[in-house]
Amino acid sequence: MKLTRRTLLATLAAGIAMPARAQTGPVVDVVKTPTCGCCNGWIAHMRQAGFQVRVRDVSDTTPVARRLGVPDDLRSCHTASVGGYAVEGHVPAADVRRLLRERPQAAGIAVPGMPMGSPGMEHGSHRQPYQTILFTRAGRRTVFARH
Repeated sequence: MKLTRRTLLATLAAGIAMPARAQTGPVVDVVKTPTCGCCNGWIAHMRQAGFQVRVRDVSDTTPVARRLGVPDDLRSCHTASVGGYAVEGHVPAADVRRLLRERPQAAGIAVPGMPMGSPGMEHGSHRQPYQTILFTRAGRRTVFARH
């Protein structure tokens, strides 16, 4: 099946499962609160990039983020894990792929806050610059990517 915009819309409207090739990437486990719409936008972004995404709604993502080593000041609205790394907030799928390819010594990556224009936070043409931060459990941080 050729996946065009028209086929995608027809498939979604009919409630048919997406083609297997759209769900062949690494598994991303996401915890989020049930009322967060921008989290759903990021989840859709990750699925469109070929990741398999499992979602769990919780009342508070803080315990999971702390268990994964995410510093409080790098927090956002959802926390994910993939390949042994934490992924906090609206991190672009390309950054997650790079993380999994390069396998740095780190606890994970984060896009702190909810910057406009990041995946799931699109709002027309309004974009603000943001960084993806690589962090370790020992507190070391480096800029992983600039957007």
